[in-house]
Amino acid sequence: MLSYLAIGILFGVTAGFSPGPLLTLVISETLEHGVGAGIRVALAPIITDIPIIAITLLVFTQLSDFDTILGTISLLGGCYVLYIGYESISAKAHNNRPTEERPKSLTRGVLANALSPHPYLFWFSVGAPTTAKAMSINTIAPLLFIGGFYLLLIGSKVGLALIVGRSKTFLNDRTYGYTMKLLGLALVAFSFVLFADGLKLLHLLGS
Repeated sequence: MLSYLAIGILFGVTAGFSPGPLLTLVISETLEHGVGAGIRVALAPIITDIPIIAITLLVFTQLSDFDTILGTISLLGGCYVLYIGYESISAKAHNNRPTEERPKSLTRGVLANALSPHPYLFWFSVGAPTTAKAMSINTIAPLLFIGGFYLLLIGSKVGLALIVGRSKTFLNDRTYGYTMKLLGLALVAFSFVLFADGLKLLHLLGS
């Protein structure tokens, strides 16, 4: 059973620090609105992944046209990530203090994660088969796998938000502006990756 915990931890920490829209959004929201906003973004997988896990465990071996579904999700994700990237590039420098306006960080995180193909890819290709295999052993093994995965997935992003929150007080207005623009460009670049992935999955672009 402990092997499933170890597998979950390994996948969790890898996914937690992998480049992507959610990781970039954790950093940008922390810089813009404070550590609490970054942590709320980091918690998004708790909301988005519950239905994904349930669906994949039920249909991952029976779904015949998964590429079309995943391709459509990827294109929608590209549009949303492109939008938030534009917002980051357009952000004006300020005094680096959290804004008074209550940010919609959790909503942004949920949308970014739900419209990314990566959670679906992971659970259809790795997560669901591993969980199903663990369930054949006993009821604790899959809980260890899923618990280890999300503990490290979310924990790594929360840790990053805390680090960024501590260091951002040393950023001046100009550095903040450049940082937000750089993060915005990273999001824009990633949106084109999502567009390419979507077109390939829909067989509209060669692999």
